[in-house]
Amino acid sequence: MSQIKYLIIACLLLAVGGCSLLPDKIDETKNWSANKLYTEAKDSIDSGDFVQGAKYLESLQARYPTGRLAQQAQLDIIYAYYRDNEPAAAIAAADRFIKLHPRHPYVDYAYYLKGLTSFNQGKGLFERYVPQDATQRDPGAARQSFQDFTELTKRFPKSKYAEDATLRMAYLRNNLAQYEVNVANYYMKREAYLAAANRGKYVVENYQRTPAMPEALAVMAKAYKVMGLNDLSNDALRVLELNYPDNPGIAEVKNLVVK
Repeated sequence: MSQIKYLIIACLLLAVGGCSLLPDKIDETKNWSANKLYTEAKDSIDSGDFVQGAKYLESLQARYPTGRLAQQAQLDIIYAYYRDNEPAAAIAAADRFIKLHPRHPYVDYAYYLKGLTSFNQGKGLFERYVPQDATQRDPGAARQSFQDFTELTKRFPKSKYAEDATLRMAYLRNNLAQYEVNVANYYMKREAYLAAANRGKYVVENYQRTPAMPEALAVMAKAYKVMGLNDLSNDALRVLELNYPDNPGIAEVKNLVVK
């Protein structure tokens, strides 16, 4: 019985020891040139395999940091991270490229991808199939995206990405304004009238000519009226009537009975 026991132990020791004799996983890219790595990276990205594409680009940058393709790899990896839904990595890569190559002929593309990454941030798998109202989401990413696109259009007004960035900025601006109004309405329900009025005032001061403007004025007029600040309420109502004479908020303010 003891012999069998020792035999089993010996087999186990041999099996464990044999593991160390197995070769490490072979890196097929070990002897690849920069051109080979870049070509394979592009093929992977073009076929939708952004994870593999990013890995090839990372290897290229690590092995050939000063080579001819290094800068292009730094630029392409921003796109790979962005498409792979890795916003933090994409933004970090964009910031790094902008810092290292501020005069690169395609640095505008880095700014654009950075803004695009923030623009789409927060849209998870669920929202791809069940769209969520963008004005209900945390506006942090939207504000960052607006800032990134603003910088792009100011620095590179003739960039081929400037027109799309401008359109996205208009969309973001409308959403940010509506978000503030949503918060103002929430404060109204909670009877936090001063906070509601301040949110409405912020929209009026910062987001003029957006669809949220009439609702912001109506919130201000109602909040001020409830607080007994009739002059401020009448001022907001006057602006609402002058610019949006058919808005239903006018009647709401006038019919509001203050207890």
